[in-house]
Amino acid sequence: MPCLNLSTNVTLDGVDTSPILSEASKTVAKLIGKPEAYVMIVLKGSIPISFGGTEQPAAYGELVSIGGLDPATNKKLSAAIASILESKLSVPKSRFFLKFYDTKGSNFGWNGSTF
Repeated sequence: MPCLNLSTNVTLDGVDTSPILSEASKTVAKLIGKPEAYVMIVLKGSIPISFGGTEQPAAYGELVSIGGLDPATNKKLSAAIASILESKLSVPKSRFFLKFYDTKGSNFGWNGSTF
């Protein structure tokens, strides 16, 4: 049920995204305490993004989860995902925002129903 949506202005053409998706999935599952089988990662590249008035490499993310989020966990998630983006896509940690949404099961659709 956790879903991490990542958008970056970095082109993903020719980039092997599998290691990014895998590492992000494992990280989210571990830090939130949910089975990885329920984690979804969405990665979109070549998205027009201006941050601080420049179009240098940047990224924006949103993480939605039914529980498992709190200030301490969010801080760890922010650091971990920023590190992945920096090491895999050369997006500086200072050019990445991550927004957290802790939602109710009734607000999350899956398998033709809700949680």
